[in-house]
Amino acid sequence: MSTPVFKDLGLADYQSVWDAMRTFTDQRDANTADEIWLVEHPPVFTLGMNANPDHVLSPGDIPVVQIDRGGQVTYHGPGQLVVYPLLALKRYKLGVRDLICALETAVIDLLARDGIEARGRREAPGVYVAGEKIASIGLRIRRGCSYHGMAINVAMETEPFQRINPCGFTDLKITQTSALGGAKDVTSLKQDIQPYLLEQLCAAKLSRSGVPTSSHAPS
Repeated sequence: MSTPVFKDLGLADYQSVWDAMRTFTDQRDANTADEIWLVEHPPVFTLGMNANPDHVLSPGDIPVVQIDRGGQVTYHGPGQLVVYPLLALKRYKLGVRDLICALETAVIDLLARDGIEARGRREAPGVYVAGEKIASIGLRIRRGCSYHGMAINVAMETEPFQRINPCGFTDLKITQTSALGGAKDVTSLKQDIQPYLLEQLCAAKLSRSGVPTSSHAPS
């Protein structure tokens, strides 16, 4: 299995990146290398395919985009790291739930390195610290390949989350790494998250091949 190629897109318009993800997925073939895109977006609310628009309470001047991932409404903005895994899932012997767990575990292990205890929730995918959400996940699988992905709150303006019911919950509180003694900026987190993502993808493939894997996170 080849290692996915990480690509740093910087600060990029949401619609343009979404279009590029779909094009990449539609045009790839069995020989196309997997990629993991790391990006920040200008302020935008996104609604999943079956999202209830009533969860958008007062968007104001922030655009709302209906997209083709799962999940409800969320917010993206500067100071948040968005991770888009463009993966052929059969290469890693992953199902959708397996990929969600791999993404969650990568964040949980990285936060643990910084002394932050986090966990996932089966009924509400994402990563939580003391009940407050620090990372959200929403995926689309097409032609056996994943796109969309995960957003990790780092050092962002969180007021826009008050304009929505994040992920469809009316009382969900939002936190971020910079408020908890973790990463202070997206640039550092872009580098730090990469070995944790690779560790989880490798562990998933090995465990499904009957090969014992270590439970420790990369240093």
